Amino acid sequence: MLQRLSRRLGLLLSMLVLLAATAQAADRPDCSRPFTLALHDHGLLYDSQTGEGIDRDLAEALTRRSGCKINVTLMPRARIWQLIESGLLDFSLSGIRNDTRDTFASFAWYFSNKYYLLVRKDAGVQTLADFDRNPALKLGVIRSFRYSATANRLVDRLDSQGRVSHATTLAALYQVLLDNRLQAMIIEPFDYPTLENARIRAQTMVLEFDDPPVPHGLIMSRKALPPDQQQAWRALVDAMRADGTVTRIFEKYFKPELARQLTQF
Repeated sequence: MLQRLSRRLGLLLSMLVLLAATAQAADRPDCSRPFTLALHDHGLLYDSQTGEGIDRDLAEALTRRSGCKINVTLMPRARIWQLIESGLLDFSLSGIRNDTRDTFASFAWYFSNKYYLLVRKDAGVQTLADFDRNPALKLGVIRSFRYSATANRLVDRLDSQGRVSHATTLAALYQVLLDNRLQAMIIEPFDYPTLENARIRAQTMVLEFDDPPVPHGLIMSRKALPPDQQQAWRALVDAMRADGTVTRIFEKYFKPELARQLTQF
């Protein structure tokens, strides 16, 4: 009888160990295949000229933490969203949600920021409403970018009036702004270093959109990753926020106070 009881207890313990191991594995990213992650060229998030940036550092941290192989590439933002939707790309970074994107992507937030209108001083604009009302003024945006609620409404309204110019890179937008072929563009904190350019600083001013900061995060393709793995990667990003990893990455590029403001929300 004691032997039977001992065998049963042994079997029960083995089952508990197996269940615990299974639960632990389900909480971690499944590294049984390599993953794909695309960056886009955007100021301090990633600079294709130097190969450096916040999102590059974050991609490397995700690789170290997960133990998975992640193949990192560079491509235009519009192409990234197309591939995320099709399931041909697993991840991207610094993405924001909207109702359409929620149908094919999920997110793991790691920073939050506000948006601003960079406008030419000679445009005669003192407020966002001034820009909106003047039909002669044009706005430049990155193709497929979305912003905060007020900024999105402005973009959509001006686009319907034929007053929006699309580009694939920020560098292209800055050039046409300086050439006065458009009179404003939407920026965020990752664009601050470019504003130190003497010509841009001399010719522009900044207006703030009256919106709360918008969360940005790891973009995960719903077609490429099952729900449990989306949660596993979300937990990984949450842990990196909680232990200060994300803030330390941002402190490489911003003053500590601004880095904390962006990452602790």
